[in-house]
Amino acid sequence: MNSCGGVVHPRSLPPGRPAHVLAAAAGSLGDQLPEHGIGQEQALRRLADVLETYGVGLRSPYSAAHLQPPPLAVAVLADALASASNASLDTYDSGPAAIAVERWVVARLATLAGYPSGDGVFTPGGTISNLTALLLARDAAAARHGVDVRLDGVAELVEPTVYCSELAHFSVQRACATLGIGENAVRPIEVDSSFRMEPSSLARALRHASTPVAVVATAGTTDFGSIDPLREVAEIAAAHGAWFHVDAAYGFGALFSTRLAPLLDGLELADSITADLHKIGWQPAAASALLVRSAAAFEPLNRSVAYLNPEDDRTAGYDGLLGRSLQTTRRPDAVKVAATLLAFGREGLGQLVDHCHSLAQHAAALLAEDPAFELIGGVTLTTVVFRYTASDPELTDAVNAELRRHLMRTGVALVGRTEVGKATCLKFTLLNPKTTPDDLVRLLGLVRHAGAVTEEMLRQEGVA
Repeated sequence: MNSCGGVVHPRSLPPGRPAHVLAAAAGSLGDQLPEHGIGQEQALRRLADVLETYGVGLRSPYSAAHLQPPPLAVAVLADALASASNASLDTYDSGPAAIAVERWVVARLATLAGYPSGDGVFTPGGTISNLTALLLARDAAAARHGVDVRLDGVAELVEPTVYCSELAHFSVQRACATLGIGENAVRPIEVDSSFRMEPSSLARALRHASTPVAVVATAGTTDFGSIDPLREVAEIAAAHGAWFHVDAAYGFGALFSTRLAPLLDGLELADSITADLHKIGWQPAAASALLVRSAAAFEPLNRSVAYLNPEDDRTAGYDGLLGRSLQTTRRPDAVKVAATLLAFGREGLGQLVDHCHSLAQHAAALLAEDPAFELIGGVTLTTVVFRYTASDPELTDAVNAELRRHLMRTGVALVGRTEVGKATCLKFTLLNPKTTPDDLVRLLGLVRHAGAVTEEMLRQEGVA
């Protein structure tokens, strides 16, 4: 536990250097596979102790590094129910209830996104949701050019390209590499002063494209939470016949909030949408969904195999969700989401979103008026980017990098890190609904103290 100003909170991280912490955690489990076992109760106790002692403390209000919230209790319990069922969603006879639950959740999310006839599928994370979306986009582009990529691959496509902002998630490049298009096919588009894709730059880039596979807009960049101008980008993509995908892994949860939902104006124009509810949604990972305008989009993934879903079974209604996913066996991740939607409703989740958004606004205001810090950009969702300002400007980058490691070694706080231009910056990602404004004041005090200690240490070491 750590204490600040008389308030006691769980540690953010176990104190110590990584090598020591990892070795100690592994050592607590024993140095070999037990011959006879220690029994179920003792095994669970030991693992619980390891996870509590050496794990990340997401319940601490001083844990503000990543898009990794403390999960809601109802979602954790529902996830245990899902695991106990051991259902799979590939075939009807592997889990009919789980299939029904996923279809129910997908329909609710699709309606929220503005897809009244939409469809979708749960995936292991936003990276796989984006990969699946770009697979559908690639095959749609190939079909327009009379190419069957299943048989011929992508070599028959003339200069296939994918467009996204320069702040888009790296999974776009990774997906293109995986799909045979290649990372060099990704064309990054510059952003404006608010870190949003420049529509005019996108239009210029598309003007001479041979095979524009997709335009990927971001609704919630990892660093700034910025949201591309979706409606304008959609119109440009449509004018060039490109699939329009919105990576809303971070920002989708804003739709729960009456205050923030207008930020996603134009989302309903997308051909596909990535939504991660293990970010704004407070679900145990993983809880990602790929939503599409209609079930017909999944045709490239359609499969019928004798040992799983033969055609006559499918015709008779005994079909699962194999034809929507790159996976075969797939656990029922939608169960925990269903429990959360039922328990909280849109209004209840919207209140959590609004609280975290207000926290980010308050943090930005505190940073702006504190001479020890420099605020970088504004607040869109729940992320705030800033820098500790060292008294010696030559030390500022080194201090910001090292003070974060100092906080991790002590275990008292966990803040994020990024780079803006060539400047090393820090980041708060505020997704703990129980964090208070007073907690933010104390967190800033911890960062300020770590900065001063680090600056003095570097000065003594002669780092410049």
